[in-house]
Amino acid sequence: MFVACRHSESRYVIRSLAGKLRIGVAEQSLLQALAQACALTPPHEDPPVVNALAGESETRVKARVEEVALALKTVYCQCPNYNRIVPVLLQHGIKKLSEHCPMEPGTPLKPMLAHPTKGVQEVLQRFDGIDFTCEWKYDGERAQIHLLSDGSVQIFSRNQENNTSKYPDVIARLEFTRTEPVTSAILDCEAVAWDTDKKQILPFQVLSTRKRKDANEADIKVQVCVFMFDLLYLNGEPLVEKPFVERRQLLYKHFREIEGQWKYATRLDTSDLDELQRFLDDAVRGNCEGLMVKTLAREATYEIAKRSRNWLKLKKDYLTGVGDSLDLVVIGGYRGRGKRTGTYGGFLLACYDEENEEYQTICKIGTGFSDEDLQRHTDFFRTHVIPQAKPYYRHEANVVPDDWFEAVQVWEVLCADLSLSPVHRAGIGIIDPEKGISLRFPRFIRVREDKGATDATSARQVSEMYLNQDQIKNQTGGGGRDVEEDFY
Repeated sequence: MFVACRHSESRYVIRSLAGKLRIGVAEQSLLQALAQACALTPPHEDPPVVNALAGESETRVKARVEEVALALKTVYCQCPNYNRIVPVLLQHGIKKLSEHCPMEPGTPLKPMLAHPTKGVQEVLQRFDGIDFTCEWKYDGERAQIHLLSDGSVQIFSRNQENNTSKYPDVIARLEFTRTEPVTSAILDCEAVAWDTDKKQILPFQVLSTRKRKDANEADIKVQVCVFMFDLLYLNGEPLVEKPFVERRQLLYKHFREIEGQWKYATRLDTSDLDELQRFLDDAVRGNCEGLMVKTLAREATYEIAKRSRNWLKLKKDYLTGVGDSLDLVVIGGYRGRGKRTGTYGGFLLACYDEENEEYQTICKIGTGFSDEDLQRHTDFFRTHVIPQAKPYYRHEANVVPDDWFEAVQVWEVLCADLSLSPVHRAGIGIIDPEKGISLRFPRFIRVREDKGATDATSARQVSEMYLNQDQIKNQTGGGGRDVEEDFY
């Protein structure tokens, strides 16, 4: 391909491979392009067919491409490896792709995500007539634990980063929790800092002090307890298509609890309002963030990489205000004045628009920081200053910061509410053709080390949060536009 390039084409081929073309080659675009190629020119046909949909209506062509795209994306979620997918497409075609590219331990899966809710009443309304369970939502780090058939163990983070060397203590203890018949498995868990004396959960900030790579078990000071809440694969069989109640039974059967090391997520199966409220209060008293609410039998498969409405999250912070925290990218800094001289006194934050591959400004933030926080952030971002805004930073002239930064860090932020803004660009064109969305009274919560810049809250999620506010629902008669996410 490189030899065949002409003029500036070689430059863009290299930029694409190095991930330097704008933000990087968009995963969605690549999968959609593969789907279109397979639909129009089936790669396994002999003799070759240049356009299998020639003469078909535009509607039929679009439907066929989307059908192939759904099959391809489903397989990619379970086996995100183009080196395996493309050869199978060439040899066997799309119909046999899932057969030849199954889920396997050792290949990280994108986790299923949950939708936020603002109260117990909303949970009961959403799951009316459906059996569901509530689990404590632990304030730790997602740990996807893979037990391979050769006996080796790998641990992956929420964004598929290999964290195996971070948790040698967890790997050493895996033998004690699994039962004899388990030869391979994928566990979905949360690793939480644990006080071995008081036998209780410690805050996430304690867990974040652990060494991130190449930890030595003898030197580990912060102990962890692993809370198991799902089983995605067992002894050569993927379980993601089974309902959650069956996956949980298999988890309980094949993995046992060990005090202070391995525990099942604390759960309650109920549809009683008072019980649910008491369980939420217990979770908060137990140093948890709140509850995860999941369907048990109906619509209860594990939807890889999707923010599903079959999982809801009910956090203590959500019970008033906007209903969810946002994970936003820091793209600029404003130099401090007065007692903040010498550090950045405020920062410019942005959400990520997947469709246009751009960061759209959403607010300035200057509250929620201690003096130590500001100094730490200043020291970090001074090494990431760039001379001017990237072409994919969408902003207005009156929010230009003193320094622009590379998009390298994500912050969790809470706010009072969201409003339309002529200044900020978040979700512009989704709710209003001229205005974006901004946050009122944003405050810093923490750095999200487990998220990359493109994993930030998306423009469509911001738009959905805006429409879900009570005051907006009242204005629109409870309607509002549906900005539900696509497959991813």
